[in-house]
Amino acid sequence: MHLQERNNFAKLSPIILEGEKRMNKAEFVSAMAAHGAMAKKDAEHFLSIFADTLRDSLQKDPRIALPGIGIFSIEERAARPGRNPATGQEIQIPAKKVVKFKTAKEIAAAVAQ
Repeated sequence: MHLQERNNFAKLSPIILEGEKRMNKAEFVSAMAAHGAMAKKDAEHFLSIFADTLRDSLQKDPRIALPGIGIFSIEERAARPGRNPATGQEIQIPAKKVVKFKTAKEIAAAVAQ
């Protein structure tokens, strides 16, 4: 992969390339606590409530828009043929629902700078 392709890929992909660091939950909670002037315990509790509410809400409504953050939605993937990489045997990958996230323009613009 060329350097320019690697840089573009890193911007678009959640996959972490060699030598790149990503923020883990503890670091994110610390950043929330510092930014919101609250205790880490309160920030972790808030994050837990947010995740639980998001999960429960997506079970009831297939689309949740959070202005300034993004849009969470449920998408159905059709069943499709696949191949077991270890054996090369053809398999049928079953249909399933997946959660999609589209970043708000404000966040996308801030990250692009």
